[in-house]
Amino acid sequence: MRISRRMVAAASAAVFVLMASSAMAEGEKVVIGTEGAYPPFNNLEADGSLTGFDIDIAKALCAEMKAECTFVTQDWEGIIPALIAKKFDAIIASMSITEERKQKVDFTHKYYNTPPAIVVPKDSPITEATEAALEGKILGAQASTTHSNYAEAHMKGAELKLYPTADEYKLDIANGRVDAVIDDVVVLSEWLKSDDGACCKLLGTLPVDPAINGEGAGIAVRKGDNALREKFNKAIEAIRANGKYKEINEKYFPFDVYGS
Repeated sequence: MRISRRMVAAASAAVFVLMASSAMAEGEKVVIGTEGAYPPFNNLEADGSLTGFDIDIAKALCAEMKAECTFVTQDWEGIIPALIAKKFDAIIASMSITEERKQKVDFTHKYYNTPPAIVVPKDSPITEATEAALEGKILGAQASTTHSNYAEAHMKGAELKLYPTADEYKLDIANGRVDAVIDDVVVLSEWLKSDDGACCKLLGTLPVDPAINGEGAGIAVRKGDNALREKFNKAIEAIRANGKYKEINEKYFPFDVYGS
């Protein structure tokens, strides 16, 4: 599935057009970059369509802004360079707002905030989501994420194995090539509900480190693009107030992912 998704992305350039309202044809045009490999937040389906919480939120924000939006998929490690290179105007891809990333891009306010967690095989002898319990174990994580940074800072006794996407680490833990994996609790919980995730169990969530995990997931724009950032901020406030955010949230989750 991972290979076919990437092949579809490469073949079609993964561009998807959304007309958020009939009056939008004369509105602002905004190109949104997303990864397309991070369900349930964003995922590129076999038919070339983009689905997920990030995508539905993006569409709702575009409708609120009366903007004409298109979507482009981009591998995670190249997503900020692609934004800076003007391949797209904004990133809506579950990107955590961190001080390191703020050096390269500007962020909106958060649009959700959930903690990291650890998953292990169901027959694993590991019983706690702690540094001591993971000492000497192989821990998988997606590269260039707050989760890999968290593991480097707080799981120093583990051997960290990095992957380009979440799909690769899921495959490796299912096949016994890593002892545990770290990612967002929602991403891991949703995977465990699938047939592919039947191998494993959620060990527990981890204490949030604000210096690493940041303020939650926000929308990234190019440095100095204050006008677009503020339009997104106002749209986030609007969909939180008018019930659209709640409607989308309830489509995917049984709890409020916005966080405190």
